[in-house]
Amino acid sequence: MNAWSPLARPMFRALWIAAMVSNVGTWIHDVGAGWLMTELSPSPWMVSLVQAATTLPLLLLSVPAGALADVIDRRRLMLWTNLGMMLCAAGLAAAVWSGPISPFVLLAATLGLGIGAALINPAFQTSMVDLVPREELPAAAALNSVSLNLSRAVGPALGGLLVAAAGPWAAFALNAASFILILATLWAWPYRQPPRAIAGERFVGAVKAGLRYVRHSPPMIAVLVRTISFVLPASVLWALMPLLAREHLSLGAGGYGVLFSCLGAGAVATTALLPFLRRRLTPGQHVLAASILYTSMLAVLSLRREPWVGFAAMVFCGSAWVTMVVNLNVAAQSGTPVWVRGRALSCYLALFFGSMALGSAFWGAVAQRVGLADAFLAAAGLMLLGLLSLTRYSLTHASGEETAMESDWEDPAVSRPISPHDGPVVVTIEYRIAEQDADAFKAAMEPVSQTRYRDGAISWVLSRCTENPERWLEVFIVESWAEHLRQHQRVTVADKRVQAAARAFHRGDARPKVSHFIAEPPPQR
Repeated sequence: MNAWSPLARPMFRALWIAAMVSNVGTWIHDVGAGWLMTELSPSPWMVSLVQAATTLPLLLLSVPAGALADVIDRRRLMLWTNLGMMLCAAGLAAAVWSGPISPFVLLAATLGLGIGAALINPAFQTSMVDLVPREELPAAAALNSVSLNLSRAVGPALGGLLVAAAGPWAAFALNAASFILILATLWAWPYRQPPRAIAGERFVGAVKAGLRYVRHSPPMIAVLVRTISFVLPASVLWALMPLLAREHLSLGAGGYGVLFSCLGAGAVATTALLPFLRRRLTPGQHVLAASILYTSMLAVLSLRREPWVGFAAMVFCGSAWVTMVVNLNVAAQSGTPVWVRGRALSCYLALFFGSMALGSAFWGAVAQRVGLADAFLAAAGLMLLGLLSLTRYSLTHASGEETAMESDWEDPAVSRPISPHDGPVVVTIEYRIAEQDADAFKAAMEPVSQTRYRDGAISWVLSRCTENPERWLEVFIVESWAEHLRQHQRVTVADKRVQAAARAFHRGDARPKVSHFIAEPPPQR
């Protein structure tokens, strides 16, 4: 297996190419929108709002979009959303071509495209992962970054030429046309929704289950901390790049496009080296190196005004950016089981793009008050401060046991029909533990509690009998009977190992006694 192995799979290759073409259109739009805003309103605050309008929907909608990706047909979701985005881009092109528009029309159209991207992202990334085996997952994530960064290398340069030659409307029109290939590819994709053994999850329940999983998953918490500590300060570059080009480096629209392309070129060159680097460096070492490199380049961009220095710094910024993003993507996707992957990924995407949106607005306000150069220096300092959390929240390589499903739970014993929506369900498990093993048993049950919460429990408690100190009772509550049945199906190899380690302290030949209780409504008065 090598870095290009997933491209040997026809459907992955087709979607990869179509996504790259669409991404080229997106970057062309970003160049046109950013440059047009500098003409409509040169205020740093208004210019930064273009980036905020692009990324804010990804903060607000990624989690519900991730739930949709897990519970409905992903192909249809992507198909209709891409169609809506194409119409939005075409409408903006027509409005700009027909005459002057207000800054708020530009922001509204950009917001509409951001909403579409928010709805598509979890479904698209999860679908791409579904098309390759687990061992090719890092290569698939890296290739997705290659697609994005190749488009970043080509799109901004093309966008700069279009804006200089024909005006921003041409950039918006070409963005609309870029959706045609991905629409055709999605239409031809023979996607089949995976079968479900029990009733499908409802939307609200799916959202809550995803949030609960992430909250009780230490690897995902580490991903989220690393995301915000890097992306929040790094967003200064994305938010203020039009002003960096126009005012700080004295570049025109074409030079602005080249600046963007240098960023993409650095990312593409580094992507080819990532498989080699992943074999020799831990994810934590990648994070440290990328953060220090990006910090250094922010300082260089703040202190120097020569265009060639800006172009060189952007190459290194692109290298640091793709290193960080690929490691975050792989950690978010490889460490989560398939039943919750879309939702876990959406939480990461929400924080990623939320940090971009909030950071963009924040750095625009900072630059308005203290100036562009000082805003870049402040962002560099904040990124260095974020590295202090690296010792506690470091990315790790997930093992296959973290995602491989292998439940050995027995089906619950029932004496009457039970509706899937009945509940809450109280599950009790009774253990017999020797007094000398009490402390070791309690320590072994702590990771068990995490598995219960991640897989569906809304509360969990371990208690000890006052009459017989060798009698212990584990009690957890699940929202409904259907959710508890799903809980049976969500056990991974790693969960099973953790639960077996705790159960090993149980005394006697019989297994710990498991009982199920369903809450009854109070009598009507």
